Amino acid sequence: MKKILTIVAMALVFVPVTIKAQENVNIGKNNIRLSSRMMTPEALWAMGRIGTTEASPDGRHIVYQVGYYSVKANKSRQVICVMNADGSAQRQLSTSQKSETDPTWLDAQTIAYLSGGEIWSMNADGSDRRQLSKTDGKVEGFLFSPDRTKIIIIKSMPFHDIIQANPSDLPKATGRRVTDLMYRHWDHYVESIQHPFVANVGDGFAIADSHTDILEGEPYECPMEPFGGIEQLAWSPDSKSIAYTCRKKTGLEYSISTDSDIFLYDTQTKQTRNLCKPADYVAPKVDPTITLAVQSVNAKENLKNNVGYDQNPQFSPDGKYVAWLSMERDGYEADLNRLCIYEMGTGIKRYIDWKSDVDAFCWAPEKEKQAQLYFLSVWHGCCNMYSVNWKGEVRQLTETWDDWTSLKLANDGKRILATRQSLSAPTDIYMVTPGKTIEKTTIQQLTHENDHILSQLTLGKMQQYWVPTTDGKKELVWVMLPANYEEGKKYPTLLFCEGGPQSPVSQFWSYRWNFQIMAANGYVVVAPNRHGLPGFGQEWKEQISGNWTGQCMNDYLSAIDFATQNLPFVDKDRLGAVGASFGGFSVYYLAGIHEKRFKAFISHDGAFNLAAMYLETEENWFSNWEYDEAYWHRPQMPRAKKTYHDSPHKMVEKWDTPILCIHGEKDYRINYTQGMAAFNAARMKGLPAELLIFPDENHWVLKPQNGILWQRTFFNWLDRWLK
Repeated sequence: MKKILTIVAMALVFVPVTIKAQENVNIGKNNIRLSSRMMTPEALWAMGRIGTTEASPDGRHIVYQVGYYSVKANKSRQVICVMNADGSAQRQLSTSQKSETDPTWLDAQTIAYLSGGEIWSMNADGSDRRQLSKTDGKVEGFLFSPDRTKIIIIKSMPFHDIIQANPSDLPKATGRRVTDLMYRHWDHYVESIQHPFVANVGDGFAIADSHTDILEGEPYECPMEPFGGIEQLAWSPDSKSIAYTCRKKTGLEYSISTDSDIFLYDTQTKQTRNLCKPADYVAPKVDPTITLAVQSVNAKENLKNNVGYDQNPQFSPDGKYVAWLSMERDGYEADLNRLCIYEMGTGIKRYIDWKSDVDAFCWAPEKEKQAQLYFLSVWHGCCNMYSVNWKGEVRQLTETWDDWTSLKLANDGKRILATRQSLSAPTDIYMVTPGKTIEKTTIQQLTHENDHILSQLTLGKMQQYWVPTTDGKKELVWVMLPANYEEGKKYPTLLFCEGGPQSPVSQFWSYRWNFQIMAANGYVVVAPNRHGLPGFGQEWKEQISGNWTGQCMNDYLSAIDFATQNLPFVDKDRLGAVGASFGGFSVYYLAGIHEKRFKAFISHDGAFNLAAMYLETEENWFSNWEYDEAYWHRPQMPRAKKTYHDSPHKMVEKWDTPILCIHGEKDYRINYTQGMAAFNAARMKGLPAELLIFPDENHWVLKPQNGILWQRTFFNWLDRWLK
């Protein structure tokens, strides 16, 4: 259930949310002047959001993507920019109001990009734009081969194995005849799937009209739903092979398994082999109503077959190895995310021994002797940069209160091009020169995309505490002070409940759950890294599975009780609890056990009735692993019995506090009926309650005006009860 999405944005300041969208609104960077030193929703949406970055082959220039939103037009525009490798001479290349995305270098003078569903090229100064593909706007992603003679093109194709095609003589029929599970995914009905196609590239980088489907005749998707992109495929350095990620399952089998593999496709023979499993591998039969944790697929002797998530392959510069991210067990999305290194010549796999999840990685240059790979990993609430050498020795390169979010080679043989954000700053681009020690690593900030806005704002200060937990351990708790903080005053305080349930409370910058906008509205934010979160060892992270209402809930209460008893600026009589997804579930549960601590609650896309959610969610492996088994089993395993017994919907009789419920109707991970049921229960019990329902949003809120409405409703509700 845990996922993080980086999107791009722009807004005009204080534009009323009721303004009718205008198609001719010019969407671009706006040097706005704020009327207040405090962060507003409009200021958040006015920020440019940096996406893809890539250094030119000669390492002299960097191309990158920035997006802007217009609240007035209720839409976004993605633009392409370029700068020198030292951050100088920054300039925007995009001139059209059409979005231009996915910039990549074809050579030191030419950039390829995606616009209108076609692949285009332009010179590094934005001149001489040429359309390279002709697919009637069907391109959704692309990746040129290293020698630029071939290209992978991602396109969607009709898929009717599960939702059957309607009769041709009923073209206006809207019914869907469903014959198996996985008929919905995240926010859409599955009536098409993506496939990778290979095409030849000719003179001037023109792309041939003939495309070869790598998965010809196979009913599987690549990249994988719902968040996979071009990073799930990779070219070999000799441009003859493609490594790709695929979960070759459909229907019920797909819905209960996380078993994806890395496949190698030979562009000459058109043969495919599985790098994760032997050719004669047969998956054990499983019971779809019981956690795979206790079934033979996860038996010790079967784990060598890479039965968990394997994804995002990258070839070593010499082509002798392929590395990818690998989870060991099937059915578990939050298993330790390891770096797997596969030797092409022998088929031998080895795994980097590291204490936390690897979030992203890249190979070091061939001549680099200090490192084999660079990677990002979260530890103690921050995502920092590391290297690993051929001996498997891990070395930390950065140590800051930040989240590094991406990394690539700068193509100069010695530096890393990376992006970074924090709880107090949105994403910018940096150049990192690794040192033999953390102190000798140098970091140069290249972009200052939003300084023109941030410089006008008074931001809250962040503090860190280690709080004792009821099991004799300690949890890291971030505390954000109000932007208008004055010594000696007490402030209303929010307990932030993280989702996932195994997503880190690290140095993330969010355009919805933004701690700085909470600080700007005069709130202290208490954000605990409770049991169940990564960055504190696998035992700490796994403690939550099957125990959603145990230690993690005690940790929430320990954090807020510590704040009220030890932080003089926290007003114990004005406390609220807020959260989304598992955080929303946490709010619903805390509403039944908080013993008058809180005066207001907000739950966004939270699970309310776990028995109902067991069958409503689309990826059934999640509920199986977290709950242990189906709710109708008798007798039940102890953890399953506890899970269903402690479901928040069974505790409504103890609810006594005003609550705001928020949900998106296109949320197929946690159905909107969960939020409606919670709101209905609160009102029928006579409690003050509101429901903010979005017919066109999924598990997130992505449209500008909906985002503004979300923020206004959020703070109006809190102000009503806490100020």
